[in-house]
This record gives sequence, structure tokens and C-alpha cells, in this order.
Amino acid sequence: MAADDRVHVLGEDILDPYGGAFKATKGLSDRFGLDRVHTTPISEAAIVGIASGMALRGLRPVVEIMFGDFLTLCMDQIVNHISKWKYMFNEQVSVPLVIRTPMGGRRGYGPTHSQSIEARFLGIPEVRVLSPSRFGSPANLLRKAIDDDGPVLFIEYKTAYPSRLVSGTTKDRAFAISSTDNEYPTIRLSPTSGSPQVALICYGANAAICLEAAEILRERYETCAELIICTSLYPLDTSVLIERIAEHGRAVVVEEGVRCFGWGSELAARLTEEAFDYLEAPIARVGSKSSPIGASTVLEDSILPSAQDVVDAVLEI
Repeated sequence: MAADDRVHVLGEDILDPYGGAFKATKGLSDRFGLDRVHTTPISEAAIVGIASGMALRGLRPVVEIMFGDFLTLCMDQIVNHISKWKYMFNEQVSVPLVIRTPMGGRRGYGPTHSQSIEARFLGIPEVRVLSPSRFGSPANLLRKAIDDDGPVLFIEYKTAYPSRLVSGTTKDRAFAISSTDNEYPTIRLSPTSGSPQVALICYGANAAICLEAAEILRERYETCAELIICTSLYPLDTSVLIERIAEHGRAVVVEEGVRCFGWGSELAARLTEEAFDYLEAPIARVGSKSSPIGASTVLEDSILPSAQDVVDAVLEI
């Protein structure tokens, strides 16, 4: 915002001193004023509609949707408007709009505030879907999203907000962290000893349970796993994934969304098509059960994927 006065922020309850439900906008209204930071009524359709008009007029708005579940209320704006205008107006306009929103459970917020529904927005032409993790730079990823000349859905995870960023190696130095050098990098956590026998492919906060699973596999089962963390969910570059599958022939795809008809399903299909000759076993998928998410910890834990679920999937293949 300091570098580009075209960047505006819109959302519910984002003004100081509150600074948003998860404090991601704290300090912005005090620094940049109410001309750049706009508090809105509780109408997600209106928020995205106003922001899309701002984008058409040359601004670069960043919208905060308080909970990812509420993206359903601006589905029409995303699917039928901001994704289409570039072509409906013969490429004379662009829609540089970023929609930030937190997904995921494990906070006891119940069935309407705990879902991971980003898969419902994958495959919409011209809408890029990104998700940061603690093993990359969320700030750099958000800067690139804001500089993008098309609409971007920026998927954050509630459980990742209090996490510290990790770079170089993991705390126990068992995994070395590297990333590709493209605009939206794919991140790898490679074992510092031993040859990987399986790839755990994930994004966002799912990297935490995959890392836990990799540690369990190493310590209890003498099985070596590497993590591959995608930041661009759509479009999806499978080149690094195919390269790693060619190395060891096995993969488990992990997401917090429901297991059926999701990102993992599409990725498993793509990898089967593109890397079939390298596979030693079917690609396994781990995700949430097809159930509303309960508010109690016991119910959440029974529905959402766990590190043990990932371990079990690896052992099965």
C-alpha cells in the first residue's frame, strides 16, 4: 500500500483498533486512512461487486472475506462477472482484484465457519487460486497476487496465522527447504538423510500435518517421505510433481477439503494421466469426511484429516 496508491482494502470490521477477525489488517487504517481502507456492510456480494468496479477503473483492491465459508455469497460475482469481463469487453479491461479469505477448521467454530471450500472455485477460467504456507513467504505471494492483472483468490488458513515462518531447514534439521524459482513457487521439504520413497503433496496449513506424518514415518516405520507444497492451486503446474514421482513412484495427496470431488481428486487424475509409467502404486488421497464439521474438538478430529491418516495412506501404498 505504501508503494502503490492504487491498492485499497475492503472488508467487514477491518478498521483499527479491531483490525479484522484474524487481525490481518491491523494497523492499516491508522496508517493509510479511511480513503484507502474501507469498512463495509455485511454483504459479501456487495463487497466483491464494489471491488470489481474499482478494479475495472484502474485501482487494485484487496478484499477480505471474513470466513471462507462466506465465499458462497459472492459466487455470482466471481463466476459470472470478474472472471468474464476481460473477454466480454474484448480485452480492453483487466480486473486486478485479490480476494483474501481464511479457510479451515480446528478452531471449534462449527459447521458454517470451519469448511475448506476452495475446490468449488478451482477451474474457473481466469481466476487464479493461491494458498500460502509457513514454508514460503506469504507476504511475497500476496505482493505477486496484487500485481497480477487478473482476479486472484488468496486462500489463507486460520491455524497458520499464529505459526512462525520456516526457511532453510526444519527445526530438527531433518528436512531441507527449497522452492522453484517461478512466480508462484512449488516448495519442497527434502529429507536430509535417506532417499524418499513417497511424496506427500499438499498446500497451505496441510503442510503441518504432512510434516508430522513424515516425522512419524521416519521414526516408527523407517520410511522416508518428502513434502511437496503447492502455492498455485489453479492453474496447477505438475512438472515438479511428475519429476519427483519419477524418482520414487509413490504419492499421497492431502487437503482439508472433503476427499471427494476436490483438488486432490483432480491432481490424482492429472498425475495418473501424465506420470502413469512412473507410478509403483495408485495415488492415495487424504481429506475430510463428507460431513458437516462439528464444533466440539472430538467431532472436528473425527472429520478433519490427521497426520495419522496420512501415515495410514502411505503404509497402504
